[in-house]
Amino acid sequence: MFTQELFPSRSQLELSDAATHRLREYFTALVQERRRAHGDDPVSAWLRTWDGLEADRAVADEAVYSLALFVLLAGLETTSHVLSTMVWLLLEHPRQLEWLRAHPEDIPSAIDEVLRYDAPIHMISRIAPEDTTLAGVRVHKDEMVQLMVGAAHHDPAKYDDPDLFNIHRRASPLSFGGGVHYCLGAPLARLEATSLLTALLERLPGLRISGSPVWAPRVAFRRLAKLTVAQA
Repeated sequence: MFTQELFPSRSQLELSDAATHRLREYFTALVQERRRAHGDDPVSAWLRTWDGLEADRAVADEAVYSLALFVLLAGLETTSHVLSTMVWLLLEHPRQLEWLRAHPEDIPSAIDEVLRYDAPIHMISRIAPEDTTLAGVRVHKDEMVQLMVGAAHHDPAKYDDPDLFNIHRRASPLSFGGGVHYCLGAPLARLEATSLLTALLERLPGLRISGSPVWAPRVAFRRLAKLTVAQA
């Protein structure tokens, strides 16, 4: 994750390099294992798909490795943030939490508001394929543009009272991207958030925050490092 931060330190990059090396060893071995014995798991399915598209098996294996690594990184980090932040925001707004307990049909809009108010990714990087002008700024071919999604979600021209957390808002967040870049795991992330929130409403009616939350020092990938709660 540190490699995708805005200004990673040398020590953070060293940690990222070491983690990437270990993950590459693990997933490369997994791809080779599934190559020898196909199963009904996602990696085996991706291998079958790529073998139908790519004659060079080494190229196909590398593509499946990249996909497996990306799905892991994209799914774990972002979803864990959405789940923990959802709990924090709703416990911080008990009247809205009680509304959801009485009106569970509004859970989808509450999840969208969490995704808007504090998105799991606040910054998306894009590289210009050609010279262009973006919002009056000249961007040259191959230059990188940082899209500040978190700021866009708090744009008063788009949202009334953008700094107000309001589950009754009908938000259309950019948290899952759009077009060809729309998140592959978006339906799963919404399902996980719905499952967690439904269980929390049913099983933990007296849950409350018992300590100040602690945030990881990040810009692009938000992370709630610690959230202490208690059950009354």
